[in-house]
Amino acid sequence: MTRAKQLLTIAEVLDEIDVPKSTFYRWLHTGRGPKSLKFPNGKRKVRRSDLDTWLAAFEQTAA
Repeated sequence: MTRAKQLLTIAEVLDEIDVPKSTFYRWLHTGRGPKSLKFPNGKRKVRRSDLDTWLAAFEQTAA
């Protein structure tokens, strides 16, 4: 996997988790979202591994 593929844009993350942009940014602001990187130009990206780890926290096994 190339380094570029390891970093997801916010649009890619939103498409994958199917939530509005406002919800995602609220989660980031309140510390409930996945770890993200904020670059000096103001752009934000999410590492694929951080998104996968964050999503795994919500997995539930069948009871």
